Amino acid sequence: MRRARGPAAALAAALLLTGCAQSVDPIERLGKKAAEGVRPHTTAPDHRYRAWGLTRPLARSPVHPARPLAEHQGPGAPPPVVDRVPTRDPVVFLTYDDGAERDPRFVDMVRELRLPVTLFLTDSVAAPGYGHFARLRALGAGIENHTVDHRAPAGLPYAGQRAEICGQQDRLRTALGVRPRLFRPPYGSYDRTTLRAAADCGISALVLWRAALTPAGLAYTHGPHHLGPGDIVLVGPDESRGPALRKRTAGVLREAQGRGLTVGRLEDYL
Repeated sequence: MRRARGPAAALAAALLLTGCAQSVDPIERLGKKAAEGVRPHTTAPDHRYRAWGLTRPLARSPVHPARPLAEHQGPGAPPPVVDRVPTRDPVVFLTYDDGAERDPRFVDMVRELRLPVTLFLTDSVAAPGYGHFARLRALGAGIENHTVDHRAPAGLPYAGQRAEICGQQDRLRTALGVRPRLFRPPYGSYDRTTLRAAADCGISALVLWRAALTPAGLAYTHGPHHLGPGDIVLVGPDESRGPALRKRTAGVLREAQGRGLTVGRLEDYL
């Protein structure tokens, strides 16, 4: 019996000497002063939104499962034309046309604010800078169709409209690996032939806008003269060499925040 207890006692003493046997009491392990200095880990608040001209963080948009409109259309039905989304979610949607502005700081803005944006690209304008749009796509930006050459579709024959829409589908698939579901006709111009050509090119919705940013501020095509849930906003190219794209975007974000709104991902709602 004495021999059995002897090795056990020796082993316990060795463990205590080497530190392998530790007390579960932090006061005993660290000492009273050390334990008093322990504080729970906290993450410093992220103030990067201030660098982009915002006075408070941009609220995250609600989680909304993607439900493409094509799933709700009958066979052979033309794609719907929308300028806003019927939703009660407190979101607006930021859209950008053509692809002429390729400000690298806008990429930083999208990344740091986790800003969902949708880009309607025209090949003849955007093609020299598809690498810029690939970076935005990697951050989650939607890449959509705005024709090959930016011709007003209404009045063109079916073959011409189809070439403009389907041609851009092919170019975007080659350049960026995406085949869009959404189409914005240049100048908001479309007719029944446009709808037929768009459907034949795999488009599920024609996207217009209810609000457009102008040098004087937001202009509205109809309805209330302020942003509301579901509004599609066009932040168009600035042809007057005014504020940079990121600054114009910040102005829209402040306007949205003032109405209790944030930015949603258009492709999740259409």
